[in-house]
Amino acid sequence: MNPTSDIAALLAPSSTLRVGINMSNKLLVSGTDEEGNPFGVSPDVGKAIADRLGVPVTYVPYPSPGAVADAADRNEWDIGNIGAEPERAKTISFTSPYCEIQATFLVRATVSHTRAAELDRPDIRIAVKDRTAYGLWLQRNFTRARLVLVDPGSDPFQVFREQGLEALAGLRSGLSRDMAGCPDCRLLEDAFTSVRQAVGTPTRNAAALPWLQKAVDDLKSSGKIREFIDRHGANGLSVAP
Repeated sequence: MNPTSDIAALLAPSSTLRVGINMSNKLLVSGTDEEGNPFGVSPDVGKAIADRLGVPVTYVPYPSPGAVADAADRNEWDIGNIGAEPERAKTISFTSPYCEIQATFLVRATVSHTRAAELDRPDIRIAVKDRTAYGLWLQRNFTRARLVLVDPGSDPFQVFREQGLEALAGLRSGLSRDMAGCPDCRLLEDAFTSVRQAVGTPTRNAAALPWLQKAVDDLKSSGKIREFIDRHGANGLSVAP
């Protein structure tokens, strides 16, 4: 057995690589085809890794990144493409990121602050989708502002509007679209963090992580990640350094 065959036996014991996909991130998943299979940057990365293993790929869709993470111990997927985050690393072994997405704030015109870090104040209420990588970052790092955690199945922009909150946290690309529904809002120019999109595997498969890391490094250095981003017009994604 060659090393790749050993890794394939570990990562894809069913002889098919099951890739957990977060369907809620439109930068990473552009849509679904006629058979219901997702397409976009994240599915492309999953297929590229399956091709390196020499096995077919099967996509396992989830409605949110938190749902992907929750399934890590249920043997539903072999690799999962979600943001690497310390809380998730308790059950998932992650590669370094293959791409990054800026997370920032949409704020009302009444908010005078211009820098993201300035919003960590007791008089600032921030709507943020619960269990996102950037939401978990805010829960760890923003200690003074009030975070209004929105269920992953709900629209945080709607909560932001209906409750008259001062700020909405999210990915820059999504917030840019939300601005159309909030004429008295503005988007901050800087980011409070970047979501580091990585390839993860349940910790029981941690022995395969060096192989996965090399695969991710090769996809970046060969220009494949940039090719995937350009192919799907995923403006707002950048190749991770």
